[in-house]
Order: sequence, then structure tokens, then C-alpha cells
Amino acid sequence: MDRPLLALTRRGIARPGPSPDAAATENMRQLVQLRWIAVVGQLVTILAVDKGLGVPLPLAPMLGLVALLGLANLVGMFLLSRHRVTNVEIMLALLLDMGALAAQLYLSGGATNPFISLFLLQVVLGAILLEVWSVWVLVAAATVCYAGLAINHRPLVLPPELAPDLASLFTLGAWINFVLIGALLGLFTTRISRNLRARDQYLADLRERAAEEDGIVRMGLFASGAAHELGTPLASLSVILGDWRRMPRLAQDPELLGELEEMEAEVRRCKAIVTDILHSAGEPRSEAIESVDAFHFLDEAVAAWRPTHAAVALDYACSDLSGAALFAGVSLRQALWNLLDNAAEASEHGIRLVVTRDDEMLRISVIDSGPGFSTAQLAIVGKPSTSRKGAGHGVGLFLAANVARRLGGRLEASNRAQGGAEVSLVLPLVAKPAQEG
Repeated sequence: MDRPLLALTRRGIARPGPSPDAAATENMRQLVQLRWIAVVGQLVTILAVDKGLGVPLPLAPMLGLVALLGLANLVGMFLLSRHRVTNVEIMLALLLDMGALAAQLYLSGGATNPFISLFLLQVVLGAILLEVWSVWVLVAAATVCYAGLAINHRPLVLPPELAPDLASLFTLGAWINFVLIGALLGLFTTRISRNLRARDQYLADLRERAAEEDGIVRMGLFASGAAHELGTPLASLSVILGDWRRMPRLAQDPELLGELEEMEAEVRRCKAIVTDILHSAGEPRSEAIESVDAFHFLDEAVAAWRPTHAAVALDYACSDLSGAALFAGVSLRQALWNLLDNAAEASEHGIRLVVTRDDEMLRISVIDSGPGFSTAQLAIVGKPSTSRKGAGHGVGLFLAANVARRLGGRLEASNRAQGGAEVSLVLPLVAKPAQEG
């Protein structure tokens, strides 16, 4: 008999997802993309104003600033994959963009430049990405830059032929700036917000998993305590049954003797369960799961389950699993038994176990002809819940779902059109273990 509960508390394979670190890295990547847009935009604008409109600009320092932004982007892209992105680094990246913008505006008219409101883009992005104190740092920096550019800047020298169209040019620049800010905010805040929502969902999933594992640990501790307490009454029952077997009246009655043997077998089974629960409390977690041959594992699990429900017919159908292996152990075997037990209780006349292989996944389906699941039950399959059988029941599907998730798979449940329910463990296949010589 296998260890049913405590083996489930083993740490599973790390689940990939948008963790906070991954979300921060992705948000920094969005800022890098935005800076590339700024590099191209500044380059095009500088050349268009200087060469197209004939407005003399200090090309050397302005193009140098563009090159500096490009170099900073290359360094940022190199560092993204090598270390964890922090709040301070994102703030410094936004301050760098703000400083480069302030320098460009200083060389091209200061606060009179219609692109002065681009400072708001950095502030809005900071408000989405950063901690509160960092946002106020950006607000203060933007305020200082605006005030400094209003006081001190290099004025633009417009050619005489542009003087009559000065108001129209300023209005056009303001309109281009407005559209640019709106488009960039719409594009990048949408992406960043999606990353943040994914991160929040990831954290919510972690909290839910922690609560589920806490429930499993508490059930395991309760099972250990119960197993310890059950040892004495089971020993007493074993002694009493032994005394009954020696009684002449029982020994001469074949019917009572058969029932006595069945009772002794059930007591031995209970003792084995109690022993395995107590043993599992000290089992090293790294030994709980290993790569095994899928066909032999399922065959042995079914063979061990049949005697416990001799009155329930089990139709076992398994497709070709040659060369197939999966991560399995006592917890997976117990999860399969839980599903078979539930199906046997719902459909006493017979159940089906169908095993199929689909590419790199193994589907183990338990099918019954019982009343099926209610709509409310289907909505919470795999969650801790109370069964219709009453308090203390309903953990079988929860434990099975937890085992499947730890092995990189999932649990699925549905009602069949012809009646009954179907519950499936969908598990990933792995490389088959090497055979011993």
C-alpha cells in the first residue's frame, strides 16, 4: 500500500509564468523599444528642421545626444538578460530619457519648443511602473527641467522667410506632439498594463497554491495523527479476530469463517495504510517521484485497486504505450485510486478506465454512469470543496488536481452526453528510463 497524503507536499517542478521579475524585465524591454522610437524620432526631426526648414541647429551636440541614447539602449539590451531589473533601474532609465529630452530642448528653443510636453510621457509611464516615491522623483525632475528650460535655453534662429508662418508652424508642432504623446501612451501603456495584469494574476495564483498546499499539509498532519491513534484499536481488533478464529463454533461455520477472513484482510489493509502514512511522514521528498514505465505503472495500480472493490466491474482499456514513461510515484497512484473510488461510489455496476496517448501527453480517463457533476461542482473541480457526501469528503479531486499540476499536467472533468461523468488526468510523457542489464 502506498503513502497517500504526505507525499503530496513535495515541491513540484517550477511552473513557468509571468513572475514579478519577468514582468519587470518585460517592462524595461518596453522602455527600450520606446527609446528606439525616440532615437529615430529625434534624428528625423533634427534633420527635417535643419535641412528641410532651414532652421540652423547645433547638429554636433544634438546628434551626439541621439547617439548617446542609442548606446544606452544597446547597453540596456545587453544587461536585460543578465540580471534582475529593479524599481531604481526603471526610474533611472526614465530619468535618462528625461535628461536627454531636456538637453535636446535646451539646444532647440527650450520651453518655447512645442515638444516640451513630452516630459509628461515619462511621468505617466513612471506612474504606471514605479513605486510611489519614484514617481514623485520623476515629477520633481520634470518640473525642474521645465522651469530651467523656461529660464535658460538656446533660442532658435528662424530664417526671415519663415517669420510669417511662425504661428502656423508652432500650431503644427503642437499638433504633432499631441498625436505623438497620445499614440505612444496608448501603445505602451496597453502593453505595460497587460504585463502588470499578468504579474498580478501570477501572484494571485501563487497565493492560491500556497493556501491549497497549506490545506494539504494540514490534512497530512491530521492523517499522521489519526494513523498513530488508530494503531491501538486496529491491534485490538486483530487480536479479537484471532481469538474468534480459534472458537470451535466459528471454525465449523464456513459462512462465518469466510466473513472472518474478509474482516482480517480488511484489518491488515488498514494496518498497511496506517503504517505507510506514518512512514511517509519521514520520507525524503526527493524520493517521492521518479520516471517510470507508463504501462507497468498503470497496470500495477489497477491490479492493486481491483481487490478493494471486487463488487465493481472495471473495464480497463489502454492504448499502445510502448516507449512511454512519465513522472510518477505514490502520490500519482493515490490520485488515480481516488478517481476510481469516486467513480465506483457513483456507479456501483461498473466503471471504465481508458488510457490514451496524444503526442507527448498521456490521458488517463475514469468514466462512470452515475448522476454526474452539477454545474456548481464543475466550476470548482480541483478546488478544496465539500462533497455531497458531507463534511470530511470531497478532497479526492482536489488532491488529484494538485498532483497533476505538480507533474506539469492538469485535471479535467465533464459530464457525458449519454450520462455519467468523465474525469481525466492529463500528464506529460518523459524520456523512458534506461533498462537495467
